[in-house]
Amino acid sequence: MSTTVSHRSPLLTLSDLAPEDVAVLGDLAHEFANSPKSFVDRLAGARVGLVFTAPSTRTRSSFWSAARTLGCDVLHLGAADLQVTTGETWGDTGAMFANYLDAAVVRTNGPQEQLQEMAVQLPATVNALTYEEHPTQAIADLCALRDHFGSAENLHLAYLGLVNNTARSLAHLACKVPGVTLDVYSPEGHGFPGPEVTAMNATTGREAVQQFTRLPDAPRPVDAVYTTRWQSMGVPYEEPDWQSRFLPFAVTRRTMERFSGDTEAVFMHDLPAIREQEATSEVLDGPQSLVARQAYHKTSAAAAALLWVLGEGRDSLPHS
Repeated sequence: MSTTVSHRSPLLTLSDLAPEDVAVLGDLAHEFANSPKSFVDRLAGARVGLVFTAPSTRTRSSFWSAARTLGCDVLHLGAADLQVTTGETWGDTGAMFANYLDAAVVRTNGPQEQLQEMAVQLPATVNALTYEEHPTQAIADLCALRDHFGSAENLHLAYLGLVNNTARSLAHLACKVPGVTLDVYSPEGHGFPGPEVTAMNATTGREAVQQFTRLPDAPRPVDAVYTTRWQSMGVPYEEPDWQSRFLPFAVTRRTMERFSGDTEAVFMHDLPAIREQEATSEVLDGPQSLVARQAYHKTSAAAAALLWVLGEGRDSLPHS
């Protein structure tokens, strides 16, 4: 590697980080997006494993792209390449990886505990998505908001639909960025457990996150409306008429108008999208959509995550 790594720490959830840590991650991602050449070979020779046991288009590609720009040697591992499919624990897998890898980027679709076990053995572990959380998506979202508004602070966001890993990481982001508030609108039984919202707000000393089970005719105006797939990771619902419960939360042009105040709200989606289900193509492709910018910043977030877990942090900022 090009520099001596003094400290390595995992990036599993934004809830573990202080607001200033999230700010550093945001700054790293922003700087990488605006001046990628200044980061070329910053982690030259670092050995990074991309461990993806679940499908991925954007996250896998973006981490590969970021790692190559940073000068890392990359090893790709899928479910068929791992002994966890035969019963080995993630902790034992991490202990093995620690002999050969400097960092691992892991997507499992499984419980958060799996990555926690791995990180005990290989501290430089990045959560590239678990069932509960998707922290690098939140960093990409932070960059997209910063691009559009100039700053992500003091923004009011609305999230519509299923509370999943993306929603949870977005809520943690709201709790870490000064002045950001998030209104969550979900069908009954598909939102946050009440105690979870209470616990998140308790860390901020304010009501950063509020939750609702119906969409009012005149909701509080927001700066951005966010949604994601109603069937998280393709998991089917048991009730045959489940879509009827989600239909009121679909984002249409009329939905965007209802949530807009003095200025028109922007639209966000983490992709992949099921067009004409959770959001119409008119909104996804419309002039107020930040979706393409969010996807672009997946690489920005990936670079920030790799620099963070390999101990570079604020020292990697070009102006540091």
